Amino acid sequence: MQGKILGVQAGDDERLLSPRELADRYSIPVQTVYVWRMNNKGPRGFQVGRHVRYRHSEVLAWEQSQLDKEHA
Repeated sequence: MQGKILGVQAGDDERLLSPRELADRYSIPVQTVYVWRMNNKGPRGFQVGRHVRYRHSEVLAWEQSQLDKEHA
């Protein structure tokens, strides 16, 4: 049965990143990722139980928005 949870369709196979993977991607402390989340900065994440995850497409979109701001 296909259902939606938090806007994610069951069966979607998009890569999800953990806060640690996001921190590693940018070579920053994982604590910075948590601070971003508390302050509504950085890529948009969502809860999966007790865990936060970031869609790869959201991360790429956020990166592009940062480049666009820098070159505006």
